[in-house]
Amino acid sequence: MIKNTLPETNLTKQDFYYDLPEGRIAQTPLKVRDSSKLMCVDKNTGELEHKIFRDIIDYLCEGDVLVINDSKVIPARLYGVKEDSGIDMEVLLLRSRGLDTWEVLCRPGRRAKPGTVIIFADGLLRATVTEVIEDGNRIVKFDYEGDNLYSVFDQIGHMPLPPYITEKLEDKDRYQTVYANERGSAAAPTAGLHFTPELLEKIKAKGVQIAPVMLHVGLGTFRPVKEDALADHIMHSEYISVTQESADIINNRKGRLICVGTTSCRTIESVATDDGKIQAISGDTGIFIYPGYKFKAVDALITNFHLPESTLLMLVSAFSSREIMLNAYEEAINNEYRFFSFGDAMLIH
Repeated sequence: MIKNTLPETNLTKQDFYYDLPEGRIAQTPLKVRDSSKLMCVDKNTGELEHKIFRDIIDYLCEGDVLVINDSKVIPARLYGVKEDSGIDMEVLLLRSRGLDTWEVLCRPGRRAKPGTVIIFADGLLRATVTEVIEDGNRIVKFDYEGDNLYSVFDQIGHMPLPPYITEKLEDKDRYQTVYANERGSAAAPTAGLHFTPELLEKIKAKGVQIAPVMLHVGLGTFRPVKEDALADHIMHSEYISVTQESADIINNRKGRLICVGTTSCRTIESVATDDGKIQAISGDTGIFIYPGYKFKAVDALITNFHLPESTLLMLVSAFSSREIMLNAYEEAINNEYRFFSFGDAMLIH
């Protein structure tokens, strides 16, 4: 497990609170991905510019490297019934633990004791609870009809939208980046949702290289910070992977390193040496970034607008400053930006 030495701080989670009107939470994606608003923030001065996302190309230069997280969201929410009683059950896939074995969240949890069998889609898929682990999560073993478990998930699963999105998603692909490749996330790396294939081609034509890395986003990304003191918070872990090819692209770049999303940023900072060199590594990371953290490799960050008191807001505040970020968020609210997963974007540079 990759972790960082936490910087000393007196900051509390309340230091990252802001008041967000409910109407500012984006419930649905825009029809055109790259038509979102884009707020460009100078990380040192706080100077702001209001743009449209496709204008991002004007802020990228030849020799820059754009790091994307190519993890793919699986339809991780499954609805079934308990075999012996017919009670409705919900199973949320969290992460693969090996061949047909997954760590999951079951609701209602009290009905999912070891030995419990849950039936989905009239028997197309069966899950047997084998173990209860920390946080109340379960380990289940799946049995299914067909050659591929993922194809069964695709057939019967539902996209695991965050709890603050209450409207039905009409098109599953809109909670997926256009470059999603490696299946395994329980939530989308949402900063990447703004890119279109056409915009990516224009970016490449400008002489910007694209380096994919992978972080399988877990539901811990939505879990609230419970401890008041930041240093007391235990960060959730997520699986990351950086190939030698991507490490070489990043290490041999002529320009800046620009991460698309906090997931790409956490991946890069997890595998960077103190002198900023990127290593090809696969494994779990529990890196926790908040003000006081010294960035080793990332020069600029493309991200969405994050929840109050969240670890993601703490990360972007570390990249710029808490005061600059909270001011930018207030400006976004006043200018009717859309917030969270299907919301608008920010470039911190």
